Amino acid sequence: MLKKLPRIVISAPKSGSGKTLVSISLMGAFSARGKSLRAFKCGPDYIDPMFHKKILGITSKNLDLFFTDEAQTRTIFAEDNTSELSMIEGVMGLYDGSGGISEEASTYHLAKTLQAPVILVIDAKGMGLSLVAEIQGFLGMDTEGLIKGVILNNISKSFFDQIKPVIEEKCGVFVLGYFPFQKDIEIESRHLGLKLPDEIQDIKEMAAKAAEKIAKTVDLEAILKIAEASEELSFDENLCLRGNCTENAPRVRIAVAKDEAFCFYYQDNLKLLEFFGAEIVEFSPTQDKSLPADIDGLIFGGGYPEFYAEKLSQNTEIMEEIREKIAAGIPSLAECGGFMYLHKSLKNQSGNSYQMTGVIDGDTYYTGKLVRFGYITVKTKTEKGQGESFFNGSIKGHEFHYFDSTHNGSSFTAVKTSVKEYDLGISGKNHFWSFAHLYYPSNPDFARNFIEQCHKYKEEKMNQTQEDKNFSHKFFQNTACKNFPCHKNVPENDFNCLFCFCPLYCLGKNCGGNFIYTEKGIKSCINCNFPHLRQNYDQIIEKTKLSIMHILSTDK
Repeated sequence: MLKKLPRIVISAPKSGSGKTLVSISLMGAFSARGKSLRAFKCGPDYIDPMFHKKILGITSKNLDLFFTDEAQTRTIFAEDNTSELSMIEGVMGLYDGSGGISEEASTYHLAKTLQAPVILVIDAKGMGLSLVAEIQGFLGMDTEGLIKGVILNNISKSFFDQIKPVIEEKCGVFVLGYFPFQKDIEIESRHLGLKLPDEIQDIKEMAAKAAEKIAKTVDLEAILKIAEASEELSFDENLCLRGNCTENAPRVRIAVAKDEAFCFYYQDNLKLLEFFGAEIVEFSPTQDKSLPADIDGLIFGGGYPEFYAEKLSQNTEIMEEIREKIAAGIPSLAECGGFMYLHKSLKNQSGNSYQMTGVIDGDTYYTGKLVRFGYITVKTKTEKGQGESFFNGSIKGHEFHYFDSTHNGSSFTAVKTSVKEYDLGISGKNHFWSFAHLYYPSNPDFARNFIEQCHKYKEEKMNQTQEDKNFSHKFFQNTACKNFPCHKNVPENDFNCLFCFCPLYCLGKNCGGNFIYTEKGIKSCINCNFPHLRQNYDQIIEKTKLSIMHILSTDK
């Protein structure tokens, strides 16, 4: 299928040249002119798409040629794209690809795949005629003739007016404008890249100011003409992220940790889960005291738990519930920051240690350096008795973290692009936890199989609920009202006391709660006025000297 999609790639010779600032400034300027935009990020980075969405409200996707092949990448770019202008922010330097010595999966590789023109952002600070040599070098490697213009960053108007004609004469490329350094227009960085948009004060005002500035110093009409001159893009409309599946998948409810501590998610991952039948409901491990009601799966994404470790450790209520849910068999996924959260403790950059959920019998700690950085292919182990998981096969991802663990697991093998291998992950029939950020569309079976486990868990939970209902009805009629005065006037079929409804809870067995309660959001016994806490039931038992075990044995 052919589709007309005006598009442009914003790249640079290296990281730190100002790609993100120039990209969001241009997006803001075109948006202010009424252009409908679609934003994309080359590579696996999470943060730049967050800027695109937070500042401009623009849907942003990752395009990564390590994760997906060229045909699938074109489809991801084009399948639901109806914008007047697609802007693709590059990664690192234009030609920097896999392993740093290959063009594969680089910004230039993506530009060739999408047949997209490239604009180079050059940090001109401290440079003069050397700018010509730098630009000529990049043009010399441009075998497809994709570089259509340059923007000079960190340069004064007076010097720009002098150097512009020199560059155009000697390099034969358009100098589309400049972006002067302004201290009040700056995006700060830290160990995992740029600060998050929510952490930068007055970020929207700063972005608006940057958009207004670039509209005065860069030729927007020239950029638009370059983008509109892009050839029609050929893509396979039958290729999609979904794989071979049915849209009539059974529905399951999956709780996804999403707040300031856990914010790294690929939109295509969530989209794929939804296609296979997931209803995504977000919760905050830092703020919420309990998990969402009636859930069938848990996902903990990456982020910065180290900066919110104290807050996370103080929220003991939700950590206890998470431990209980996972111990009871709820399917779960955790990666990087989410993986750290499942440990016993987290020691941050300051050397302070904080209690985490304790699901994993290990501790995570700051190393001061990148650990196992880069692209990986995660593969099932073939040795007998190893790699037990809901997923068998391989899936692509990457690692980018300064923390390590005393218990990284060994369920899978991670293979780097350098062919180096190492053990990775803690896995079982219903969970996978590791430092790796996975890209589900690289093998849709990963998402499909996880949803299947969530559905099995849901069915088992429903069956158990019915069994508990039948048993508890008998318990309610034959025993409870004889011993507890507060139950005397309760109608026979009115199960509004959770203690009567689920005596198994008092025995320490798994109980997800009375569905009548969870559906209505009720967390206390209406008649007894007891909160739904085991210690309160223990008090009832102690006070009345009842033996639940005796009751259960005599009521059979």
